[in-house]
Amino acid sequence: MILLIAGSSHTGKTLAAQRVLERYAFPYLSIDHLKMGLIRSGICPLTPESPDEELTPYLWNIVREIIKTAVENGQNLVVEGCYLPFDWKKDFEKAYLEQIRFLCLIFSESYIQNHYGDIVRHADAIERRGADSHCTKELLLRENRDNLEKCRQHGCDFLLIDRPYRVEIEL
Repeated sequence: MILLIAGSSHTGKTLAAQRVLERYAFPYLSIDHLKMGLIRSGICPLTPESPDEELTPYLWNIVREIIKTAVENGQNLVVEGCYLPFDWKKDFEKAYLEQIRFLCLIFSESYIQNHYGDIVRHADAIERRGADSHCTKELLLRENRDNLEKCRQHGCDFLLIDRPYRVEIEL
């Protein structure tokens, strides 16, 4: 089984992947790690500041083929990151789709409004983010609203987070 965990920054994607690793022993791939490896090695012409619209197609072409390889080998894998396209299904034949589950983590508007401080405080739950000044309440509101709209538009499963939560995904 392949589990794709999408969502905007700070929604708990990496923490959810870590929990799946601990509970089910499924390895996970952080697309952020892949991105930085490609950028730091000079293989990728983009930068960490490149817009998501440029990064997503570049990274998805690689991640898509990793997913296909894992399915073909009967391997379990969690892939997490904000660079998963919402129209991901178009890139897989039915036999692959039967082995893939997509879940987008989305903060509700009220959750962001009422728990913005908690969101920022938990930013380093798994990764050391360092300076996080780009993560504004307005950015989170916009990204999560957009992701909810895209999930509905493309028929993607999502988990709407509207109260304090513990990241757990049942397989």
